[in-house]
Amino acid sequence: MELTELDYFLPSELIAQKPLKERDQARLLVLHKQTGEIEHRIFYEIVEYLNPGDMLIINNTKVIPARIIARKPTGGRIEILLIREKTSNYDSSIWEILTKGDYEGKVFVENFEFLIRKNADSKEIIFPNMNNSLVKEFIKEKGLMPLPPYIRRKPDEEDFQEYQTVYAKQEGSIAAPTAGLHFTDRLLEKIKQKGVLVREITLHVGIGTFKIIKEKDVEKHKMEPEYFEISRDIIYEIERIKKEGYRIFCVGTTSTRVIEGYASGLFEEQYSDEKTIRGFINIFIYPGYKFKIVDALVTNFHLPKSTPLALVYSFCESQKVKKAYEEAIEKRYRFFSYGDGMLII
Repeated sequence: MELTELDYFLPSELIAQKPLKERDQARLLVLHKQTGEIEHRIFYEIVEYLNPGDMLIINNTKVIPARIIARKPTGGRIEILLIREKTSNYDSSIWEILTKGDYEGKVFVENFEFLIRKNADSKEIIFPNMNNSLVKEFIKEKGLMPLPPYIRRKPDEEDFQEYQTVYAKQEGSIAAPTAGLHFTDRLLEKIKQKGVLVREITLHVGIGTFKIIKEKDVEKHKMEPEYFEISRDIIYEIERIKKEGYRIFCVGTTSTRVIEGYASGLFEEQYSDEKTIRGFINIFIYPGYKFKIVDALVTNFHLPKSTPLALVYSFCESQKVKKAYEEAIEKRYRFFSYGDGMLII
């Protein structure tokens, strides 16, 4: 597949800059995989498409305020995005980071002094005299929510709550699993009351999810691994549900990658125990992939040339997805992280 197939034009005014006050009042475009039929609904009506016995899988990762504003010795401002902790001991921690430009050297956040340096394949920041717990406290106190760059405003206090799913529990993401932002506690309770099993997995969204594809041939793109957790009980339940003819609904491309990555064996297992499988998922799902588990996908509208869009193209025939996106643009849907939702069923 050529990268141009994943490109499309989006009027900038359709990129949502703020969340809706009522999460489940977002619009919902329903795309039927087999026929290509499109319906226009409200997100809370998603309950109508779920049947008793189905399973809804959600990603309970929690976004950390990973955006740090620092200053250089010259007084110049530098913005730092913390990606992941690389090493930590009793007297220092090192994190992989992203920054604009090639700066290396000391940086300051108020009275705190840190060091930015490059290594062979990335850039990192050293937190001297700060162990893992102290770094986490620092991030919570000084960090901002890492809104994506297409949201052209500074993060505010509202984003600490709104750029987080209502079921967020496990800290570790640097971006929200945005398909889940539409769910409310009330809506999830209605879904459960209908007899649908709601189950949680974890995938900490890292650079792999939002890194734009640059390879002309999409298949050559390398997906960065991301940490995941899934309980063994959920795996057994999925096997039973599939055997009994019920359906698996995944909320978001992150949940989908965990389920399909595990089913395909495309993961590196670490830290597992008798109850939970843990490790790193590195599956890249693009057209040609044969889905093994997931029957329906709840998602948002994704950026051009992105890995989530490639996954959507693989889940449903690309021409049908393109038509759905064209209709969403024509009907002025809101796009990307704080935008409207899509159900492919």
